[in-house]
Amino acid sequence: MHIVTALLIGLVFGFGLIVGGMTDPSKVLGFLDLAGNWDPSLAFVMGGAILVSAPAFWFAKRRERSLLGEPMRLPTATRIDRRLVLGSLAFGAGWGLAGYCPGPALASLATGNPKAIVFTVAMLAGMAIFELAEWFRAGRVTRTA
Repeated sequence: MHIVTALLIGLVFGFGLIVGGMTDPSKVLGFLDLAGNWDPSLAFVMGGAILVSAPAFWFAKRRERSLLGEPMRLPTATRIDRRLVLGSLAFGAGWGLAGYCPGPALASLATGNPKAIVFTVAMLAGMAIFELAEWFRAGRVTRTA
């Protein structure tokens, strides 16, 4: 049942990305082009997402278990550190260069768009490099401690 629920929620999320225009790189790049021909329409999509998710997070924080009975696992980190800032800069640079972020790129794979495929492969390679670097970092910290 959990896998079916996850699939349905993922499909609704992907459909929302498509309807909202988040899978169209030219629309995303138009939104990011503040100094040129700026397209503010995605700000309304993001604002709508915040309006929907804020009450859901408020509700979720007050529960110990999800509606399906699983334990709630919400983020607990609150510190802004160098790794968070560098990761945010890398994410923003990738979004600005490609016009995709992870969710819309995955939703765009269904169209067979070559740019979405290249972006997704590059994204997965970046994730693998990060995991490898973390593995080396954890080993180095353990050996020196």
